[in-house]
Parts: sequence; structure tokens; C-alpha cells
Amino acid sequence: MTHDQPISKRLVLMTLLVATLFTCCAHAKESFKGAKQAIIQTNLGYIQIELYADKAPITVNNFIRYIQAGAFNSGRFYRVVRLDNDNGAPKIEVIQGGADPEFKDYSPIPLETTKQSGIKHLDGTLSMARGEPNSATSMFFICVGAQPSLDFGGTRNPDGQGFATFGKVIKGMDIVKKIHQIKDALEVEDDYVKGQMLAKPVKILKIDLVQ
Repeated sequence: MTHDQPISKRLVLMTLLVATLFTCCAHAKESFKGAKQAIIQTNLGYIQIELYADKAPITVNNFIRYIQAGAFNSGRFYRVVRLDNDNGAPKIEVIQGGADPEFKDYSPIPLETTKQSGIKHLDGTLSMARGEPNSATSMFFICVGAQPSLDFGGTRNPDGQGFATFGKVIKGMDIVKKIHQIKDALEVEDDYVKGQMLAKPVKILKIDLVQ
């Protein structure tokens, strides 16, 4: 565009440029919201989730691999952590689940931190359970309330790497909270999980991808 063009023509071109940028930004937001979805069927009800494949591709692909293999058929939610039974610090509130104990896990995956994905541990966020970094397999947890200590740089895990978020509950948080309030726990020797391991785990009947 040269300086001798009429102002009206410049205004038209600027309007088109702004409209193009707006469309691109809107498309980017839609691609994040248009993530894959799945339904976790439990013996207490259904939990519908979004999986953010564009933000956490390694973690989501791993989770889908387990779904497609039927690993979560006969899976379970087996651990609940609340303010009144948490033995770590800072205290958190989550429910933890995983595949059928008889299913042989695949090799662990690299840790996609919240710094990489941009997905924070907020209410209803799905994240991978782990010990050391790069050790997650099929176990995952769902946050009840915001849990910033689980993000990258958080102090819940001494290594400061946090946990790998990969999705969010979009329907069925009432089922998550119902599981979270179960207080009938197993007697265990490990002080860290004392009062958290369910005497009767909630059954995951299956997880289906939504077409």
C-alpha cells in the first residue's frame, strides 16, 4: 500500500485485515474447545470429558490408546483425597482412577507439564498420576476445586514439575463429587495414603470415545 492511495481505500484494507485476524483467533479458540470427547461410565453414573489433543498430544494419545484397547473396562476409581484425609502438603482434593488391574500397562510416557500445555489444574481437570517424571501410564485423577500446587512449579511434588493435565469434565461433576465423599476406606500401612484407598472402589465399566 503506497502513501498516495485514498484514505477510504486504506480504511477498507485495514478493515479486511482486522476481520482476517479476528477470524484466525476465533478459529484457534474453536480448535481448543473442539477437543475429542469421551464418556466414563461408572456404577454411580456417567462422567463426560473433553480431551485436549491440541494442547497435550502425547498424554491424550496415550489415554485414547488405553480406551481403544479396552483397558478401562473393569477399571476403577480407588482413591479419594480430601482436606480431611490428605496426608501430604499442600493439601489437595482429587479422585484417582485407572485401568483394570489385570491390564498390562504400556510403557510410561514423557511428562507434558502445565507450562507446556497451558492447562491448569482447575475444578474438573483431568491429569495423570505419576511417581517420578516420565512415569505416567494409565492412572489418572480428577480435580475437585482448583489445585495450583499440582501445576508446574507447584510444591505438592518435590521435583516441581507438576502433573500432566489433558482434559476436563464437562458433564457429571455431581458423580465426581459423590465419589469424592465416599469415606469407607481400607486399612493400609502406607501413612501417605491412609484413609484414602476405598474399601469398595467405584467401578469404571468402560470409557467410550464420543464420535
